[in-house]
Amino acid sequence: MSEIPAGAMRFNSDSQKLEYWNGSAWFQVHTATPDLATAGDRQPGARGIWAGGYAVGAPTNEIRYVNIASTGDTQDFGDLVSGANSGSQGGTASSSTRGLIMSGGAKIHIDFITIASTGNSQNFGNSTIGNGIYSAAVSNSTRGIQAGGWGPTGSPAPSSDILEYVTIASTGDAVDFGNLITNVNRASGCASPTRGVLFGGRTAVPTGQVDDIQFITIATLGDAQLFGDLRTTRDTGGACSNATRGVYFGGNTPTKIADIDYITIATTGNSVKFGDLSIACDSGTSVNSPTRGVNAISLTGSGDVNNLEYVNIATLGDAVDFGDANNASMRHAWNASNAHGGL
Repeated sequence: MSEIPAGAMRFNSDSQKLEYWNGSAWFQVHTATPDLATAGDRQPGARGIWAGGYAVGAPTNEIRYVNIASTGDTQDFGDLVSGANSGSQGGTASSSTRGLIMSGGAKIHIDFITIASTGNSQNFGNSTIGNGIYSAAVSNSTRGIQAGGWGPTGSPAPSSDILEYVTIASTGDAVDFGNLITNVNRASGCASPTRGVLFGGRTAVPTGQVDDIQFITIATLGDAQLFGDLRTTRDTGGACSNATRGVYFGGNTPTKIADIDYITIATTGNSVKFGDLSIACDSGTSVNSPTRGVNAISLTGSGDVNNLEYVNIATLGDAVDFGDANNASMRHAWNASNAHGGL
């Protein structure tokens, strides 16, 4: 078979998308822009969304959003209508147009929102992961894949190795994808258009933290494979990526830390130091554009806080202030954007 020249084009009959070869993988050709703007924005930008979340004793059903290209506080988007009282704790997948809010708390429902508009979530279907608390998710423009989590029984409660997927543009119930190498909850996910990556997690609750980085090939079905190891054994951090680099913020070792790690998604290997958050924290969630990642700081040693901080994904360095979440109930919030690394 002759080598494919860089820049070659093809039409993918499965995804119904035009693709180009970058020398190592096929990528979709995009003619649309994810940039949106509302009154008061200095410039259009990709939209980052947080849904649900909680501080101690105070779950919320709010959905809030930011313009990732600017800095500033979150704005009201709408409300969760399915499992609103569960607070959060599930995986989130998104295409450039639609965000999926998967499992979490005491619900098996999958909800969806239309990212370019504002309004309440709607029912999409059901998960196969009953009570998929602390599950993770990854996505490209076509598929959303939910991974792991834990059920309500047992002490310590066991984690799941289930991988399931949905087609984002349709509605319906999730179906089996494969299995994780390590049963985990509290893992965090990011993706390129071809590969989904899961950072860390716990094998049970309340113990069993791991340093595993696992990955899957999104377009196929099958089990996860080992990518490498985190620099420290930890869970419950925030994760985001552009198409090249995955970034993992903070986490629990079980001591809260401020470390930011990164990986190159197309390769395999251990994570590398990126920089630091301004404060040690866990239970954060992250959104991103192709250039910028924004992390909700969430739970610190002094309790739940309101902070958003950001990094420039292509460079290394410490996070800086972005704005406020407008409430302190951002712990374990579902998170999505219309310009993450899988798109």
